[in-house]
Parts: sequence; C-alpha cells; structure tokens
Amino acid sequence: MKYLCLAYEEEQKLNDLSREEWDALRGETLAYVDELRNSGHLLATHALQSVRTATTVRVGGGRLSATDGPFAETKEQLGGFFLIEARDLNEAVHIASRWPSARLGSIEVRPIEELLKPESRYGRTK
Repeated sequence: MKYLCLAYEEEQKLNDLSREEWDALRGETLAYVDELRNSGHLLATHALQSVRTATTVRVGGGRLSATDGPFAETKEQLGGFFLIEARDLNEAVHIASRWPSARLGSIEVRPIEELLKPESRYGRTK
C-alpha cells in the first residue's frame, strides 16, 4: 500500500542549526533516502521551498483569490514529502519515524486513495 508522508518543520529551528549540524542532518537524510530507495520503499521524495514562497488559492462565489504565504499560521509548515510503499500502517509509521527531521518536527502519514470513491470523497454517505 502507498503512504504519503508529509514532513512538517519549523523553519526557524532549521535556520538556527550550525553549519556542522545542518551538514550532519542533510547527510543523514540523504543516506536514509538511499536506504529507502534501495529497499524498494521509496517511490518519490521532494523538499519544498520556504513557506515564504507559497501562494494560497481560494475560489468562492466564482472569484479567484490568491494570497501570499501559507493558509495556516502555525510554527510548523509543510517542508516536504516522501511517498512510500509499505505493507501496512505500522510499517509506514516505522519508516516515517526514522526520517531524520522527525526529531525537529513531525511526519504525518496518510494512506493513498488510489481511486476517488464514487459514493463520497471521504466515505460518508447520506
């Protein structure tokens, strides 16, 4: 089963790392990416640019509204993602727990829905 792992980070925590700390974290992350790729678990991974480069789009009443920045004002922002293949949620959580930046933020693990359900987006029927 596929799982999308969303890595939430506090930009300031990463910016506050010394050069040595950043190099160590980056090296550890790249090594883990290689390990996951070699084991067949990793399908894709990408970091995102700073939340300061984000644009939030809304459409209401037929009108487009685009604003600079993220939708939510929180300390942790989405910093990147990795898409994995795992036997089940337990294995996916284990894989996500070893992602190095999880020590500085959080990783949200969500199962991929391969097809959009005909009855309802989230499975609820009326």
